[in-house]
Amino acid sequence: PDMAEDKHDHERMSFGLFQREQRSLFGEILDWMLTPLLLLWPLSLALTWFVAQGIATKPFDRALEFNLQALTQFVVAKNKRVSFNLTPQARDLLRADDSDLVYYQVLGVRGELISGEGDFPLPRDSETPEPGQVKLRDDVVRGDEVRVAYIWLLRDTEPQRLVLMQVAETKGKRSTLATEIIKGVMVPQFVILPLAVLLVWMALVRGIRPLNDLEQKIRARKPDDLSPIEESYIPQEVAPLVSSINDLLTRLKTSLTTQKRFLADAAHQLKTPLAGLRMQAELAQRESNPQDIRSSLQQIALASTRATHTVNQLLALARAETTGRALPSARIDLARLVMGVVRDSVPRALEHGIDLGYEGPEQLPDDCLMDGNPTLLQEMSRNLVDNAINYTGRGGVVTVHVLFDRFSGVQILQVEDNGPGIPENERELVLQPFYRALGTNVDGSGLGLAIVHEIAQQHGAAVMMEDAHPDAVPRGLRVSIRFAPRKPAGE
Repeated sequence: PDMAEDKHDHERMSFGLFQREQRSLFGEILDWMLTPLLLLWPLSLALTWFVAQGIATKPFDRALEFNLQALTQFVVAKNKRVSFNLTPQARDLLRADDSDLVYYQVLGVRGELISGEGDFPLPRDSETPEPGQVKLRDDVVRGDEVRVAYIWLLRDTEPQRLVLMQVAETKGKRSTLATEIIKGVMVPQFVILPLAVLLVWMALVRGIRPLNDLEQKIRARKPDDLSPIEESYIPQEVAPLVSSINDLLTRLKTSLTTQKRFLADAAHQLKTPLAGLRMQAELAQRESNPQDIRSSLQQIALASTRATHTVNQLLALARAETTGRALPSARIDLARLVMGVVRDSVPRALEHGIDLGYEGPEQLPDDCLMDGNPTLLQEMSRNLVDNAINYTGRGGVVTVHVLFDRFSGVQILQVEDNGPGIPENERELVLQPFYRALGTNVDGSGLGLAIVHEIAQQHGAAVMMEDAHPDAVPRGLRVSIRFAPRKPAGE
């Protein structure tokens, strides 16, 4: 097993080693620019070769045609016989070139050889003779590739009988000229291609320099510098990325500011009960009277209860703020969930002399179930009920309602009491952490409604507060949590 595990770890490390290779934007752009260039270069050379062959062929074809036209002057018809009488100057014309061989042939009207090489290839049988028109073709004479110029001559021997005259020249000069042209093109390309690669590389280096500058500016930042990145010097193609980073920095700055404020407020709220605990412990150590010691211990127990409640509320708020969206969701029957919270809160309500009740259905229809996190929704409902119990005096009434509209899918959770209520100008403030309404002498951390508001936001619900009994004194408070309609399946 140990050897198998070591082998598995080695494979995982090897796989990870290959996975660490990162893509290089510079390398990819360079590849996409140079690869077509290097692939097109041989194609360019091949096209240049074909073009050079055509260029080298044209002047020599014209010279060959000229020689053929000159030699036709020596084909004469006399006494109904065709003869070819070369002068010494004409023979010198056929042998004037030292680099190529020249062949010729003259055939009579009956196909008989009048002069020249007897093994000279004939034109294709399918070709129709056109008297007086010079034609060109490629052929082979005695194993050598040649360029042939040929013409049919009409002489006054017999009607419709033609004399064929052909002159062929090997392709040495043509190949030499084509090679020189290719050399003239290729040699500069061997110099230009590396220069082009160098210029492309330098252009890319200059082109991505703003990215390197951006990297250096980001690396040079201090850890606590979350100010937006200046976009004035950023290229247009990188601007969306920088804008996204600035948006992330703004959200991160807001989150860190919220956390710092939360920690400062939490430390301030915990300082009081902890200081009370220490003071009561010091007093208990100094007292010798058992009754005074017992009183100090009771105060210590009360202070520890307050500290525990504050810590639990802080943890609930932190969970709602930071992990609410990551917690799993489930189909929830809001009526049954709230009934369970009310049932658990009955002992505490009796202890405070509160008449706690629930009004609403025992169970919602299946098509009215909502998607949410049961833990957070229980925490929200419990905080609403606890807040009402805390601020409603002894003998008060707290009623929890669950309302729903089957047609629209809207569900509302209401908790109302007949306590002192909250002034209208403070209803937005009490939704902030650690804020407590003025004029209240109830022990609390000021986190209950803040937790309710945060969990409601996590579930897309709205928090509304109003007087429960506008015409009575006290007016009481009604807190309503309105959940948005559940979207039909498939949307």
